[in-house]
Amino acid sequence: MSIASETRLTIAQAFDRLLRDGMPIRFEAFDGSSLGPEDSLLRLRLLNERGLAYLMTAPGDLGFARAYVSGDLEIDGVHPGDPYDIMVALMSRLRFRVPSAPEMVRIIRSLGFGNLKPPTPPTEEHLPKWRRALEGLRHSKTRDAEAIEHHYDVSNRFYELVLGPSMTYTCAVFPKADASLEEAQSEKYDLICRKLDLKAGDRLLDLGCGWGGMVRHAAQHYGVRALGVTLSREQAAWAGAAIEREGLSGLAEVRHSDYRDVTETGFDAISSIGLTEHIGVRQYADYFGFARSRVKVDGRMLNHCITRRDNTGRANAGQFIDRYVFPDGELAGAGTIVTAMQDAGFEVRHLEDLRDHYALTLKAWCQNLVDHWDEALDEVTPGRAKVWGIYMAGSRLAFERNEIQLTHVLGVNTPAEGSSSYPLRVDF
Repeated sequence: MSIASETRLTIAQAFDRLLRDGMPIRFEAFDGSSLGPEDSLLRLRLLNERGLAYLMTAPGDLGFARAYVSGDLEIDGVHPGDPYDIMVALMSRLRFRVPSAPEMVRIIRSLGFGNLKPPTPPTEEHLPKWRRALEGLRHSKTRDAEAIEHHYDVSNRFYELVLGPSMTYTCAVFPKADASLEEAQSEKYDLICRKLDLKAGDRLLDLGCGWGGMVRHAAQHYGVRALGVTLSREQAAWAGAAIEREGLSGLAEVRHSDYRDVTETGFDAISSIGLTEHIGVRQYADYFGFARSRVKVDGRMLNHCITRRDNTGRANAGQFIDRYVFPDGELAGAGTIVTAMQDAGFEVRHLEDLRDHYALTLKAWCQNLVDHWDEALDEVTPGRAKVWGIYMAGSRLAFERNEIQLTHVLGVNTPAEGSSSYPLRVDF
């Protein structure tokens, strides 16, 4: 039988041809076809041709995100603020295969060659890399500022609803499994203060300070004079108001600035909490070189960032993360971070993986989004809120599965002759 005379496949049949082990949940398409277990509480519903075109023109996480964010693909059985259960099912049990050329032609013919024309992406999607290149070289000051604005200058109120009172968008440290998110965020900042051996009167530089959580904690609890810098104008404004409200103006400052524009030197310690992911692997040498030039001899630097579980493969994030969450974001293994810090002249003294804590943090953030969903929709579009739901739930699963990690690397600007004030043993 020729391809032209073959019966066209339904959408469900076509998708089934691409799956190695079948569909782990129920899938229903607008042409009336379906596949997967009928009794599944988790369901994907493809509503229209545009959603199909999104899936066909961007196979994988980007096409799924486009269809879901635009409302052309709906999910049943989970809350959009925490679609963790469906992410587990899809990321753990969905396996694709490569069909033969004749079979692929039949699949495309059945689904419609017209659906190979990409629809306009949802408004929540950031520009593709080639368009971003027109705005400046990757990780130039201009392009970095635009990328940070896309992610962080969404709505301070939205972040308050998701992050809670601490306004901290980095991994917390849970002193016990049932600790509250606020307790865990406070413990994270305190752990970093202890690792940096901060004392009253010390000067701290916090690179990529977010809403000022670290500088405020260090100033309030350790009597430190702290300077934080952020590329987000919204973060700087919120942090400045919080510093004033908490009576810390004499000790803490948050500056709307690129870290590369900090001219002060001689800091006793430097913290970098969640910034390394944004600066680019090729910029590590300059970044850690800059940090060492700003910290005094025998001073410490604590780098806290998401890392890969090895030091091989690409640094770039996946297409969904790059276009919807962290434009130009890059991850490397902990060994790459250690190497860059050592090559910049830091003596690496301690390393710790906190990935289990990030899974718990993300779980708490998702619950916050669920609890405040209606209020969140007053601040951002439904598509943007759904992006945060799938991003946080998917990231939680990735940390649980050890696909990514959260690593603390503590370095010391050891004197040239090697003398050290570092204790023989530490108990952070």
